[in-house]
Amino acid sequence: MKFGIDRLLADASLRKPLAGKRVALLAHPASVTSTLVHSLDALAAIGDVRLTAAFGPQHGLRGDKQDNMIESPDFNDPVHGIPVFSLYGTVRRPTAAMMDAFDTLLVDLQDVGCRIYTFITTLRYVLEEAAAKGKSVWVLDRPNPAGRPIEGLRLRAGWESFVGAGPLPMRHGLTLGELAHWFVRTLRLNVDYRVIEMEGWNPQSAPGYGWPLGERSWVNPSPNASNLWMARAYAGTVMIEGTTLSEGRGTTRPLELFGAPDIDATALLQQMHALAPHWLQGCRLRPCWFEPTFHKHVGKLCSGVQIHVDDPAYRHDVFRPWRLVALALKALRHQRASYPIWRHFDYEYERGKLAFDVINGSELLREWIDDPAATPADLDALAAPDERSWEDERRASLIYSS
Repeated sequence: MKFGIDRLLADASLRKPLAGKRVALLAHPASVTSTLVHSLDALAAIGDVRLTAAFGPQHGLRGDKQDNMIESPDFNDPVHGIPVFSLYGTVRRPTAAMMDAFDTLLVDLQDVGCRIYTFITTLRYVLEEAAAKGKSVWVLDRPNPAGRPIEGLRLRAGWESFVGAGPLPMRHGLTLGELAHWFVRTLRLNVDYRVIEMEGWNPQSAPGYGWPLGERSWVNPSPNASNLWMARAYAGTVMIEGTTLSEGRGTTRPLELFGAPDIDATALLQQMHALAPHWLQGCRLRPCWFEPTFHKHVGKLCSGVQIHVDDPAYRHDVFRPWRLVALALKALRHQRASYPIWRHFDYEYERGKLAFDVINGSELLREWIDDPAATPADLDALAAPDERSWEDERRASLIYSS
């Protein structure tokens, strides 16, 4: 199959509208061609694209910033001699001066299919600013490695943030190009934009179910997005960032496992099976031990659970990471009613709100976890209408039929 960048590089007719235009690229380390050449270098090498600027999202163009809320500076690219503007530094929305550096912005970002991944919000911001400044935006489309499944509550009004660009469910099932269609339509943006579509993307095909496993190398789009398995689990494990448990940062399998020094993972799994065994299908869950080398519980031995989605037990159509992790927290609350689950800190520049609520786009999931009378059926009843409405709403934005 071909990604958007590969089609643009291979077909001069696709590039023809860029003739005479000043072109900028929004990219990160995973913005590479099929031969693993960075998109910035590949575009510069073809000779008929006039690159005048580049932009880096969260973690930077080079992906050197390990944690959240670690900002990247602007700099001049030493090879291409162009300014590289940070959209995760002093600003997260491009300024007028940044917008003045180009006529057309190419967006080549690998997403992981989850509302909280900040590249989605960055896409919204650049589309809005392009509409205001009369600039063009081209999205060079890439796969959604989590595929088409939908899961989770939709973000509620008033909970918009840098990790919540709009009323999406946690697991939205769209590519970045399809999200661009959705933003333009729902925000009523008068913007010149186009999507350079992929060829041959089939999100229903095994074994990748969204990612062309065996065809394309995985390059981390952010430092802790270390493989396809993380992308599959991320819509659940990212919620652990808002808790006192470790999400595995500081280990070699971040966001595939979770735990803490003072929990009993085996007992936790037993409680999860007792509460809602049907939420644990499509994967294998393994009690494990790990010791983070940085971040939460650094240097402490943690009892934890690893989510395995890399063997024949994986069933793409029934795996539900958002419910799985919600169930783990519910089981912990059942076992230890006073356990300090919720971590109090400023999350992605949101102050005065619990990080867990910011991540989830409302208080609803936390309230379900904390309510001793609330059952898994209650959460299904809450989430299912959101999931059905999103399935209907997203249909108008779909580019790829499968």
